[in-house]
Amino acid sequence: MSRRMRVGVIFGGRSVEHEISLISARSVMGAINPECFEVVPIGVTKDGRWLTSGDPLRLLQQDTRGEGAGRAGVRPMLPGLSGSQSVKPAGPRAASSAGSEEGASGSGSLDVVFPLVHGIYGEDGTLQGLLEMADLPYVGAGVLGSALGMDKDVSRRLFAHHGLPVVATRRIGRNEWSREGPSFWQSTIVSEIGLPCFVKPAGSGSSVGVSKVASAAALTSAVEMAFEYDRKVLVERAVEAREIEVAVLGNDDPAASVPGEVVPCGEFYDYQAKYLKESQLLVPAPLEAAKAEEARRLALEAFRALELAGMARVDLFLDRANGQFYINEINTLPGFTPVSMYPRLWEASGLSYRDLVSRLISLALERYNQHKLLKTSYSPSG
Repeated sequence: MSRRMRVGVIFGGRSVEHEISLISARSVMGAINPECFEVVPIGVTKDGRWLTSGDPLRLLQQDTRGEGAGRAGVRPMLPGLSGSQSVKPAGPRAASSAGSEEGASGSGSLDVVFPLVHGIYGEDGTLQGLLEMADLPYVGAGVLGSALGMDKDVSRRLFAHHGLPVVATRRIGRNEWSREGPSFWQSTIVSEIGLPCFVKPAGSGSSVGVSKVASAAALTSAVEMAFEYDRKVLVERAVEAREIEVAVLGNDDPAASVPGEVVPCGEFYDYQAKYLKESQLLVPAPLEAAKAEEARRLALEAFRALELAGMARVDLFLDRANGQFYINEINTLPGFTPVSMYPRLWEASGLSYRDLVSRLISLALERYNQHKLLKTSYSPSG
């Protein structure tokens, strides 16, 4: 009888998206095929402690302020550094023979990791780097792609470099804001970007810290709020547009789902609209065939521009005035909550939630095995 593959699901984390991560983790762990996979839940508290004993998900859900988890009979740990409770990598043999008796040995080993830590320290390359150092296969983009996808400033510059359409944007650093002063930036934004505009942290997800600004006087408070979440702030021209999303799945030869459309219940698709209110998700999006194909093409080009792997959700604007698409942003670790667009788009494209999770795990092992073919030592000849 073949051994079930052990999948470490990491959730929680230190970002403002901690609670969203818990919802995603509950959904994914409930969808994983128990005949093929054994789930190993791994929680990360809001202050960075790692939990594996007991029920980490339940503990984090109860610990709304990040104060108690790990202190009441649960030992905080860091993988590989805490003795018998450590999570050890299974090694390349387990990854290349998944599901066989030659897999991971010992109850503390993992075959693959499914990171579901949204936001900073989770989808910005930080956690991916730790998993690379631990020699663990993991779902999703690598260190470089994750870091690029998290930084809206750098990713937009790369999109523009590759000839992909982006909305006019101005970057403001914290030091620049302090040095030049609000009055300078008010006049600069009005002349270069225009009003209304959106103000957003460069590296925050789930629309946290995002404001729509209609007057120069309101810019200061919006920018200063965005600086609470990142040292870089983006100010972008507001476009009267439909919000179109495409799910991408794959490594070297990715596929794009049918497009979906978000119809916000408020003025724009902010955190409240995404998770707490009844925004309407249209799957598939009511688009003409040519426009749907264009959205899928742009999503694949954006995916390749950032050298991503595994999965991503590409968010686009469709300008109501001229019918032009713009790449808004790319999410390398999209939400997997019951209302999240990424799994819904693949459901509409013929791939069930459970099969999607299995496919993502297969892609992680595929990329890991390719990476293991690379040399990690060098002996000069002669």
